[in-house]
Amino acid sequence: MSGKAPPVAETYDDWLRRPDVDAVAAMCRFFMRDDPVHQTLGNIAAKLDALGVAYAVAGGMALGAHRFVRATVDVDILVTPEGLATIHRELEGRGYVAPFAGSKSLKDAATGVRIEFLVAGGFPGDGKPKPVAFPDPAQAGVKIEGIRYLALASLVELKLASGMTGGVARMKDLADVVSLIQALHLPLDFSRQLNPYVRPKYEELFRGLEADVS
Repeated sequence: MSGKAPPVAETYDDWLRRPDVDAVAAMCRFFMRDDPVHQTLGNIAAKLDALGVAYAVAGGMALGAHRFVRATVDVDILVTPEGLATIHRELEGRGYVAPFAGSKSLKDAATGVRIEFLVAGGFPGDGKPKPVAFPDPAQAGVKIEGIRYLALASLVELKLASGMTGGVARMKDLADVVSLIQALHLPLDFSRQLNPYVRPKYEELFRGLEADVS
């Protein structure tokens, strides 16, 4: 597979689905951190730092930072409403393209990788009000290798809330929590760090894993 980026009009995930692209080679590059997604993450993190925008990387890239690596084709970043306004004012049209007018998301024009912005105060999963909301990134982030990511407890909490309420499409978030429990050997009492709203689901998943190996 060549290292060239997809055309500007094409997203990275669309490009990966083309029949002339070696998707296996692309995923190998991902696990080597030599791919458009990691490039996009590094670039946008540097720009947000330069702008003074508080942020915390979420989603699949945050899983990898916490030592459970799975391939992903986009970058999810938690910001405040004010931070989002600054991002669009300063970056849109300057190497980043909005997929449509009014979109929260941007696409890195050089790599084709989508950057999905989550906004503090919003709600994961079905988007409806619930006891777990997207937190302030300045409070919920932790720096790992120079980039700010959601701290582990916040990441698990949001994935549980999303998986509990987001329907079939968000069940992968519960699977991610299961994988984190397994990969990091998280204990049952890790649930004490979580919002009571999601605590029973964490304990259910933990006990389900225990039952599977007993």
